[in-house]
Amino acid sequence: MYSEIVMDHFTNPRNTGVIEDADGVGEVGNPVCGDMMTFYIKVKDNVLEDVKFNTFGCVAAIAVSSIVSEMAKGKTLEEAKRISKKGVAEALGGLPKNKLHCSNLGAEALSLAIKNYEDRKAGKVKDSDSPKEHAEESVACSCCDAVNPSEAKFCMQCGGKL
Repeated sequence: MYSEIVMDHFTNPRNTGVIEDADGVGEVGNPVCGDMMTFYIKVKDNVLEDVKFNTFGCVAAIAVSSIVSEMAKGKTLEEAKRISKKGVAEALGGLPKNKLHCSNLGAEALSLAIKNYEDRKAGKVKDSDSPKEHAEESVACSCCDAVNPSEAKFCMQCGGKL
């Protein structure tokens, strides 16, 4: 059973979408359950000025992405780095045991977006090396023919590697 908070964030997700000129992008996926999350951040004066996400997944995955985006927006990079899977699950009023991995994915995707920003700023990663959102492009899975976003690493239907 999901809490009211989870259901609210699932039915009314906050901060969905893409930041086209994102300062950092983080993407994670779980091939077992098929969840995939991409976080986009915009940073100004060491503060997360904007946070958006695209998530393909279950109720918990969407709710986790929504709450993580709210928890991170307006925080300094250091504060956002401290967002933990436990903190995410608590903010949602708990998650069923078999869905706790979703809170890991949300915290990890945000962390990867921050790392991507820091690596870009340090010159370790070129913008062209970062994941980009190409909504108009897609890729079909070789085993089930499901259409997936071009940046997906795993099929959203069967979980197979693309």
